[in-house]
Formats: sequence, C-alpha cells, structure tokens
Amino acid sequence: MENLIITGLSKTYSNGVKALQHVSLQIPKGMFGLLGPNGAGKSTLMRTLATLQEADSGSIQLGDLNTLEHPNELRKVLGYLPQQFGVYPTLSSEMLLNHLAVLKGIINRKERKEIVHALLHKVNLYEVRTQKLGEFSGGMKQRFGIAQALLNNPKLLIVDEPTAGLDPVERNRFYNLLSEVGEQTIVILSTHIVDDVKELCPRMAIINKGRVIIQGNPIQIMESLQGRLYEKTIHKNELEQYKKEYQVISDRLYLGRQLVHVVSDTHPGPTFKSIEANLEDVYMSQILNA
Repeated sequence: MENLIITGLSKTYSNGVKALQHVSLQIPKGMFGLLGPNGAGKSTLMRTLATLQEADSGSIQLGDLNTLEHPNELRKVLGYLPQQFGVYPTLSSEMLLNHLAVLKGIINRKERKEIVHALLHKVNLYEVRTQKLGEFSGGMKQRFGIAQALLNNPKLLIVDEPTAGLDPVERNRFYNLLSEVGEQTIVILSTHIVDDVKELCPRMAIINKGRVIIQGNPIQIMESLQGRLYEKTIHKNELEQYKKEYQVISDRLYLGRQLVHVVSDTHPGPTFKSIEANLEDVYMSQILNA
C-alpha cells in the first residue's frame, strides 16, 4: 500500500495570509488525524490534497504518483467529504448515489446497482434508500457523504470536519464507519475536535498558523506532558493573575469555581495537584506555545 508523502507544501493567498508554511507529513494506510483550531490551515491542506486548489511550492506523492503534476490521475483514486457537503433534497439517496456513480465512470448498470446497494448497506442507509435526502438528519447526510466518497474504491479518503454538529449517537456511528474504512485505505481526518482524533487515529499531527507543530502517535505525544501537568481550583477573579505567573493551558468551571491546568518543569507549589495528561492538554499546550 502506497504512503502519502507531503513535502514542503506552502500556500499564500492574495491577501497575504500564509495558509500553509513548509508542511511535510508522511501518512501510511489507516486513520490519520489532522488537528488544529479554525483558521489553522487544515481546510487549505485538504483542498490542496483533493486537487481543488494549487500550492505555491512543495510536492505531494501517493506512491509513485506526483499528484500536483497529475491531478486527474489522483482524482481516479480519491474520495472526498468536504466540510460543507450539499445534497439534492428532493432526490433519494439511491437515486443521487446512482447519478454520482455514473459521473465517476461506473457505466455498467448491473455493476452500478450492486455498488450503490453495497455502499448503502455499508453506511446503514439501505432501509431508507427511497427516502428524500432533504428528510435526512445531519448524521445520515454525513454517512451518505461517506458513501459517495467510497464510490471509486479510493486509495485516499479525505474527510474535513465530519462530525461538527452531530449528536453523540451519530458521532459514534460515524467513528465506527471511518474506522472500518481505515482498515483498507489512507483516511485523513481533519478536525478541531480532539475526541475525533483520540478515538480513531493511531497517527496524528497538530497544525497551527499554517505549520505542523507536532506529529506522531497520540499516546507518545501525550507522554511529552507527563510529569509536567498540574491542576488547581481557584476563584474566578484570580485567573488573570495565575495566567501571568504560570503557563496556564486551560481553564474551566468546576462546581462553580475555576479549575486551571498548568504546565511546569518543576512542581509549582503544594496547592497544585499533579495529574495525568490527556490529548486535549497536549493540544492546548501546543496551540498556546505555537
């Protein structure tokens, strides 16, 4: 199975925004999480990988294929679920998936019907295949989006912010579906939701301000904070002072008081409690330090 190798990818928009700055990643088969805040450059990278826009410099290789030089060849083996995925609300999922299959070159009617039905079963929409897409829930539309992205049995599947707005049940269904797909192909999951990456991805990268600031296995990345993370409950009016004195990476309300997480190479004092780091702590510390 080919790896996806991104080398020195850069993109600056006409307004001067440096959306990507020398991004380099090596992504093998399986689930890969791309984590970052809104505006970090995730969607720019996804659109570039999906051949929807050109980079200023750098290269993208999928096995032996230079995707920037031969975008049409990549499109033959690419599945893409963008952040905003529209459907024809008056069509059924079966009708629209059949239409999209024709557009993707699946001409044989018998073969096309078999593929469409198999994909609708795969995403658990077969029983509602005649229902209008306009009547689907958000989660059902996202599962249909995955079905259309899998029509050409892609070697590379890109999903951009796929679980935003989904309730916990639909999100869990989506996790299971993506995990199953990831057993056979390269799946890049771009998101700002830490749980998406924690639940699904054995490999990940954090991007901010157009730069990759850390990459690796989530568990190994979390180890970078072990023994350096502390928490303390304070009064809300003390928060600004604590931010001046300590490296506060997160704060939230807990039983009506403010709970702060602090990163320190030495124990910050007897009123602080040492805690185990999770992926959200790593994410917050990396974003704040970038």
